[in-house]
Amino acid sequence: MKRETLFIALIFVFGIAISQEKSKQQLLPFEVFEKKLQAAGVDAQILDARSEEEYQQNHVKGAQNVPDEKQFQVLAAQLNKNKPVFIYSIGNGRSSILANRLIKSGFKNVYEFPGGLSKWIGLGKPLISTVGDGLSLAEFNDQLASDKLVLVEVSSRYCPGCKKLKPIVDEVSNSNPELLKLVNIEAYENKKLTKQLAVDRLPTLILYKGKEVVWKKQGISSKEEILAQLNSHSHNR
Repeated sequence: MKRETLFIALIFVFGIAISQEKSKQQLLPFEVFEKKLQAAGVDAQILDARSEEEYQQNHVKGAQNVPDEKQFQVLAAQLNKNKPVFIYSIGNGRSSILANRLIKSGFKNVYEFPGGLSKWIGLGKPLISTVGDGLSLAEFNDQLASDKLVLVEVSSRYCPGCKKLKPIVDEVSNSNPELLKLVNIEAYENKKLTKQLAVDRLPTLILYKGKEVVWKKQGISSKEEILAQLNSHSHNR
């Protein structure tokens, strides 16, 4: 197992217990958080708590990557405890764990990106990126052309919740080929489209009927929930 993979696995194991002790100052309304980030200016210390691969593809300007325990310890020792720290991961999993550790180490002001990088991208905020914008809205709309219901799965291969949802969606799709067309969108390779679809949390499912949205769900959905929506909207197609 790679060092950074083990690091990520370990912080997820302890995530629930640690997140229960989360400081109230960490999660702010997005607008309040953004004002604090802007006000910090050059004093902002921004940490990216994702893997190195994710960081290389997309990251917030000025962010430093902490993909493993060793790098986190090295960087934490270099940061100024009296200057604000802003930290993000995909959502608020890894970031909340590391933010909590910084607070316990004596950092005065530690703030998580509310909703993580998923929300940042969904709101169309700027990024340093090595991947293109992906599908245009017109190209996406072409994929919606079908006499079937179209289920759009907006996710990321790096997102733990997305990995849990994928086999459920695949099972529903494979079991209902006459009823359903499945479209997969990798959010971080389709940033502009993700914003246009108003997706600020991963995973997100969007069900279309005749190119009209009839259902939208953020987070994990059960097989039964998805099937109920298909059955509800499959009449009079």
